[in-house]
Amino acid sequence: MFEPYPFERLRELLKDCKRGSLPLDLSIGEPQFETPLSVQETLQAHTQELRFYPKSSGEDFLKEAQMAFIKKRFGVEVTKAQIIPTFGSKEVLFSLPIFYLHDKENPTIAFANPFYQVYLASARVARARVVLMDLSPENDFTPTLEEEAHLVILNSPNNPTGRTLDLEELKEWVLRALDEDFLLVNDECYSNIYASTPPTSILQACIEVGNTDFKNVLAINSLSKTLSAPGLRSAYIAGDADILKPYQVFRSYSGCALPLPLQHASAVGWLDLKSQEHIRHIYARNLNLAQEILGAPIYPTSFYVWLGVEDGQAFTRHLYTIEGLKVLPGDFLGYGDSPHTRDFVRVALVYAPDTLAPALTALKNALDSY
Repeated sequence: MFEPYPFERLRELLKDCKRGSLPLDLSIGEPQFETPLSVQETLQAHTQELRFYPKSSGEDFLKEAQMAFIKKRFGVEVTKAQIIPTFGSKEVLFSLPIFYLHDKENPTIAFANPFYQVYLASARVARARVVLMDLSPENDFTPTLEEEAHLVILNSPNNPTGRTLDLEELKEWVLRALDEDFLLVNDECYSNIYASTPPTSILQACIEVGNTDFKNVLAINSLSKTLSAPGLRSAYIAGDADILKPYQVFRSYSGCALPLPLQHASAVGWLDLKSQEHIRHIYARNLNLAQEILGAPIYPTSFYVWLGVEDGQAFTRHLYTIEGLKVLPGDFLGYGDSPHTRDFVRVALVYAPDTLAPALTALKNALDSY
């Protein structure tokens, strides 16, 4: 029913390879620089609260911090009924489809291909039919829905391609969700990783078309990449209160509550705009470095390069053997045997620029010798 997770498949692929001399891991989107001290110190200051059970719905102070972030970053006001703090984004991306599709007749979910593999695992638990929206260079990695669905998951900015839907594209999706009455979710976890132009939230698109209650629309965001804090497990889901209210009841049974020390640290993190901007500038430099060194088409958002190369699995072994670098084969992020995933690798630009530059040079050398 479930495939091994992509990184387990990568370990299996490389297990009999002798590793080269530059042992850096560019396969996983795990930031390799410090979490801000403001977050670390707040976490340490509240460890005595580990003796309390946390509420699965989150404390008001955390909701208020996330609401303030949404207002500052996207210019959108949400109420406490329109937001739920979550235990990271993976938790909600897995559980939301199960909740929403459980009472649907012949449930159908649509998402892009390639994709974050949690989407497919959730669809299988929900026993849903999956509609894949293939992303390719020919369609500028643009998701297109050609069938009916109960739930559509967008991922803009996109993992792994970096493609970001602009305001007009998002407005079209919102209007379609209202017209066809499906739930539209945007996984926006990379919305604070960009070189110059900030990506748009699906919530902004709602306001633009007059959907001020966010009917049929939800946005998911996370501090993991934004603040170099994946271990904090701090995210939110925001939008249609009529969906969030019963969803929170569902979540209350799963035990996915953020411990209180983490909630305090998270609240500080969502409000620490200076640190967010500092980290964003590091990624902006990395995106520019990748463009300069690799000379490949790179979108100026997220911190991934979706690199076209014949037979991604073979190239991954080649790169690991001659240089020591890990990347992730594209078909580990896809479904089915398709050149749109098979002939790509994902490169995560997660190191400080001084460390990343020689790694990208080594990657370019491996491409040239492949």
